[in-house]
Amino acid sequence: RPPPAGDGWCCCARLGQLKMSLQAPSPQYVLGLDLGTSSVKVVLLDIESRAVVDSQIQETKAEVSCMEGDKSQEQDVAQILSALHQCVAALPREHLCKVRRIGVSGQMHGVMLWKSQEGCMWQNSEAGFTFQPWRTSHLVTWQDGRCSREFLDSLAQPDSHISLATGFGCATIFWYMRNRPQCLEFFNTAGTIHDYVVAVLCGLTRPLMSAQNAASWGYFNTRCGTWNLKILRDSGFPTCLLPTIAKSGAIAGKTVHEWYGVPEGTEVGVALGDFQCSVYSCMTEKTDAVLNISTSAQLSFAQAPDFLPPARPNPTASVAYFPYFDGKYLAVAAALNGGNVLASFVGMLKQWTQELGQEIPQSTIYSQSIHAALNVARTDLVVKATIFGERHSPDQLASVTNISPSNLSLGHVTRALCRGIAENLNSMLPCQWLIESGVQRIIGSGSALTRNEVLQQEVEKVFTLPIVYGKTVDSAVGVAMVMLDRR
Repeated sequence: RPPPAGDGWCCCARLGQLKMSLQAPSPQYVLGLDLGTSSVKVVLLDIESRAVVDSQIQETKAEVSCMEGDKSQEQDVAQILSALHQCVAALPREHLCKVRRIGVSGQMHGVMLWKSQEGCMWQNSEAGFTFQPWRTSHLVTWQDGRCSREFLDSLAQPDSHISLATGFGCATIFWYMRNRPQCLEFFNTAGTIHDYVVAVLCGLTRPLMSAQNAASWGYFNTRCGTWNLKILRDSGFPTCLLPTIAKSGAIAGKTVHEWYGVPEGTEVGVALGDFQCSVYSCMTEKTDAVLNISTSAQLSFAQAPDFLPPARPNPTASVAYFPYFDGKYLAVAAALNGGNVLASFVGMLKQWTQELGQEIPQSTIYSQSIHAALNVARTDLVVKATIFGERHSPDQLASVTNISPSNLSLGHVTRALCRGIAENLNSMLPCQWLIESGVQRIIGSGSALTRNEVLQQEVEKVFTLPIVYGKTVDSAVGVAMVMLDRR
């Protein structure tokens, strides 16, 4: 008996679906790694859709104590790599085997040292090949404070538009030269933690460093893309430690081993700066500016291709110029005062309520403060919200003026504080400057901004350009996007 007509159509449909599935291209991915100050994040980016299909994040808990006490900030490299391995191992292996490129970003300025060709041990386990640090120093992070102003003033003046600061790689090496020279004798190579990871993955005998990371070390001229070798040699600096400079976005090499399923021979990009990658993750148009307010705050936009920064640094300038991609620079107003100002305000209120015999959770104080401010459309109370000072004006602290009996409510004070945060950013990089530079909209991001409607309102009053929310700055996503775009 012949089958019903419908069965024949179903059979044909199933055969058609099977044929299409066999013809459909297998998805491929870019793996983005970001080695931050307190955590490691990894993402898998689909090459075709540019969507994040999976991500993992892990705290490093890598801080170590040093004889210099509170001024020193060092981290255990093994702990950082352990967090990295945990993140990568947690990603689906069926996706990792289809990774075609790896991008790596991380905390800028910091420095670690290792013995070339002896800086790691590759091990084969049930999970595949993995690597452990061997013959390396600790990572001295950007937060290290051992280079005092007096110490920095005693060093030769760099040929660079970026002011030298404590925590910068070259400054840290100078400090070790003068205070603990024996620590340098055992090593012949230096780089950032993410330079190290790229060198290990690719089996490089000497690490490569992007202009982004080199500029963050000091003694690097971004105009000509070279280290200040003569200045450094004349100062007795061990220039043999310096990495070879590579173009930001270039391919550093290929993986020398399979790694948790990532195939041997996978291309790896030169390590990039986390700040530049975070901006790249949000800046979808050349005419965008990116405003990120989390603990601190940054407002940045890309300069015209023909822009060159000043030949010498200006310590009193509120805007810095960071190397970006393809010879361009980012103009950056990096404020020390952002969400931490609101956190300090909430902490103060909590302390006051405790002193009055009440116990109110900080989350309740925060939400009620925002609610109260939403009921106050405008205030004439003026708060200068720079309680942490600013790099270009460290002695400029906070103040409250124009106080009257009618503007002392919680709502008035909270709104004035939010306005003060916005006005501080505008004083550093004015909205008119953005407009004259061709910026057409601002991408707003960061938890302190996206979760605070009052701060959004005040930012929108100060910055008259259209502001778009919803995008999240993410260095791991950004570095994966860079590797995807550099075909």
